[in-house]
Amino acid sequence: MDGTLPELPEQLRAILLNPVGLACVFSWLIAQFIKTSISLIYGRIHSLTDLFENLIWKTGGMPSSHSALVTSLCVTIGFRNGIGSDIFILSLVFFFVVIRDAFGVRRSTGIQAKKINEIGCELSRKNLLTSYKVIKEVLGHTPTEVICGCVLGFFVGLAFSLLQ
Repeated sequence: MDGTLPELPEQLRAILLNPVGLACVFSWLIAQFIKTSISLIYGRIHSLTDLFENLIWKTGGMPSSHSALVTSLCVTIGFRNGIGSDIFILSLVFFFVVIRDAFGVRRSTGIQAKKINEIGCELSRKNLLTSYKVIKEVLGHTPTEVICGCVLGFFVGLAFSLLQ
């Protein structure tokens, strides 16, 4: 073996090296890294499992990785195809759906889940409920978290668009 990597098929290479896809992946990874760093600073990570979960999968928190991803998607598509293109309009609509969900729908359902848990635990404590299993509270994002994610995504998308 000569130590070189095997040549990738051209279609796979085009997908893996696509600036739009790379901008999306990097904006998401950077947001998750920042979010995990903040959790480390505030002592919210207690194990290696928590660390990896925060880096890869955790939702909610500062900044919004979903917002960063869709913003970089819009920016890079806008640069590559123009803001009048059909694909940019599609990405813009997708952006609005994701952003609305980030601090609208998901935040509301998270607040409701928190209240349901409070009521369930109180009823269980007063022996009015035999057992209560706490439901997951996914609080979504605050407007600041979403805006910071959008700013991050904008600059990552801009960098990938200008440096390609």
